Parts: sequence; structure tokens; C-alpha cells
Amino acid sequence: MSFETILFTTQNNIALIQFNRPKALNALNNALFDELDQALDQVAADADIRVLVLTGAGEKAFVAGADIVELSRMTPLQGKKFSRKGQNVFSKIENLPIPAIAAVNGYALGGGSEAALACDFIYASEKAVFGLPEITLGLIPGFGGTQRLARLVGTNRAREMVFTGKNITAQQAYEFGMVNQVCAPEELMETVMKTAGVIASRGRASLRAAKEVIHNGTNVDLETGCRIENDAFGLTMSSEDAKEGTAAFLEKRKPQFKGTLD
Repeated sequence: MSFETILFTTQNNIALIQFNRPKALNALNNALFDELDQALDQVAADADIRVLVLTGAGEKAFVAGADIVELSRMTPLQGKKFSRKGQNVFSKIENLPIPAIAAVNGYALGGGSEAALACDFIYASEKAVFGLPEITLGLIPGFGGTQRLARLVGTNRAREMVFTGKNITAQQAYEFGMVNQVCAPEELMETVMKTAGVIASRGRASLRAAKEVIHNGTNVDLETGCRIENDAFGLTMSSEDAKEGTAAFLEKRKPQFKGTLD
């Protein structure tokens, strides 16, 4: 399937989706959300894909926010529908059965920060800029930003960023715990793809279980979270990958994980 607002490629069990509206700094509009939604369905359905990487086309932006031209023409009901569409698409990233990495190469403002926050973790260029500036337009974040940011960096940091609308640097985002690693611009994609390659070499069933346990377990109390982990651990023991992994360890060789989620 060909797309107009995103670029979608796969290689070595890694899917790469690039937001591709560089003249608009990759701003999010209805068309982009629709195409991203379709691409994510393809990613989820492809048993060969083990990691998703999201980044922005061009050198300036990951995603610079929502398309203000389109946004300014919406009625309140259209705006609510647009917000819900964005929430649904970003939740689809969060709930993929494989890990998703955001490679933030430039501006990640508004919906850009929200897209990155929907991924499992973020690597950022030294030139990256994060922020939720919707308040400066008389609005609030509408694609899950108030919820995911507060859960990641704490409510006080989230309040400050949302209430002021001020941007932060990649280094500040790292210090806040929003970003895992800050890279030189020319090294960002190489670093991200190296990490993605390591993840792609792991067992598919255990990756899915680990992602689900961390996601579901952190939204409940510790005892319940440990029970979720306990159930998932037992299930992974029955997978082909668990048999291969333990056998490879005992035989002192590198495991070849070929298990499926079926």
C-alpha cells in the first residue's frame, strides 16, 4: 500500500514509519492519522515485524503539532472527533504487540510529543525540542498528552509544561525522565536502529508479554501487578522461544527465536 503523508518501510524485522509532511513540519491532520492507522494495522498483522520505529521526514521536525489550518476550521464537534481519532491512533501504537521506539529528530510539539509518548521509549537528537504548547492557542493537549506525560514525568512536571506551554530541550526531557537517550543528530537513527536490532533478535512471545505486563502492571497496585507478571511468566514458559532460549543457553550457542504469537 502506498501512502502520501507517511513513509513506511520494513527491513530486518524492523518497521520504520516516517511522518512525511516536511513542508508543514510533519503536522498532524486527518489524512495523516488515517494513513498512520492503516500502517499500524499492517505492522500488527505482519508476524515478521518485531519492532516499530517512528521518526520524522526531513531535518527539522519529528511532528511540530496538529495542522493549525485544518484545526482552525473545525466546529467543536469536529474538534472532539479529531481529538478522539488521534487518541485512538496513538493508543494503537501503545497497544501494539511489539515494542515501539520514537526517534525524535527535531521539533516534537503538541501532537508530536504525544506521538512520542505513545511509544515504549524515546531516543532524541540533541536538536530535538519537546513541548505541549496548546495552551497558547487557548486549547489543551487532545491526543493523550495530559495523561501519558503525567504518568511518565509526574504530575508537577506535567502541570508546568501544560500550563505554561513552554518548550524544553532534549537534555531537559532526558533529565525529566521523558527521554531515554540523547544522541548527536547524525548518530540518532544509527543508535535507534542498533537498539531496535537488539530487540528484534528477542523472542516474539516474550516481547509481547513483557510489554503487556509493564503497561498493565503499572496501572494497578504492586501486588496485582506481580500477579499479572506471574501469569505472563507461566504463559511464556510454554512458548517455542522459551524452549529455544533455555536450550541455547545450555548448549552454549546463540538462540534462534522463531516462535509466533499463534
